[in-house]
Amino acid sequence: MDRAAHLPSAGGDATEQRARLVLRAALSMLVPLARWLVHNGVPYSSFAPALKSVFVEAARQELAGSGGKLTDSALSVLSGVHRRDIREMGNASHVQAQPKAPSVASQVFTRWLTDAQLRDAADHPLPLPKSGDPLSFDALARQVSSDVHPRTLLAEMQRLGLVRVDGETVRLEAQAFVPQQGFDEMVELFAANAADHLAAAAHNLRGGGDKFLEQSVFASGLSPRSTHALGTLARKLWRGAFQQMVREATPRYQQDSREQTGSMRMRFGVYFYAEPLAEENAPGPGLPKAAPRAATTRPKARALRRAANATPKPTPKRSTR
Repeated sequence: MDRAAHLPSAGGDATEQRARLVLRAALSMLVPLARWLVHNGVPYSSFAPALKSVFVEAARQELAGSGGKLTDSALSVLSGVHRRDIREMGNASHVQAQPKAPSVASQVFTRWLTDAQLRDAADHPLPLPKSGDPLSFDALARQVSSDVHPRTLLAEMQRLGLVRVDGETVRLEAQAFVPQQGFDEMVELFAANAADHLAAAAHNLRGGGDKFLEQSVFASGLSPRSTHALGTLARKLWRGAFQQMVREATPRYQQDSREQTGSMRMRFGVYFYAEPLAEENAPGPGLPKAAPRAATTRPKARALRRAANATPKPTPKRSTR
């Protein structure tokens, strides 16, 4: 069945037309998510019922933001979920609206990767002795958290494939916090990054207030060799932006913690994606190919509002795909 059959009718007032346009865009965005779900054994029959709790939570946030009265009836009208289902959900209707605080492992990893004292003359992360030195793994771990023993943290970072232990020396094995062994951690990173990206774009489309940075560069008609080279360039550009952002955000967080003004959180990221052109979009012989161009969901870019974080002892973490 054509997915357009599930959309509101083409007629009606401007509100219905706007809803139809938004739903079409949402379905396009859901295709990569649906592929990931299917690949991991989550069929439509499992996903569709689970969406009820998502729509109820979205309605809950919408009512809270508009000052509306939070009742089952109001949630039902706004979300389209029957009141009986909302009552049955109870507290289970609350889905995680914001990502969890960065793990201690990610905080240690980021500190090690960006602290100038922990880098050599070639700007590479230094190998660290396990203990007994001011610049040791134990000392680094205790700087980040006094609640987790360094030995426990070291074992966790080994499990995630982030470090290698050679005798009494610990070495970083990764250049980004993308755990190789922890599927749970990878899924959390995916959800947090993708959700905040969508949240920034949706905020900009709602209109009003400051706009978040949400832009990209798009080019069509490139060779595999060119996309590989541009992907390498993207990672190089990200490394510089990542280190600069962490070095700026860390002292700001420390100052805001002392002043007890840390009521906000932020996320700064970048992505690169390439795939073969669909046949209907592939340029034919003699036809011009699309030159690189900027794409954005808002009129003009502005700086992010604040580099503050509300969670305990957060150190900005890095994740790339």
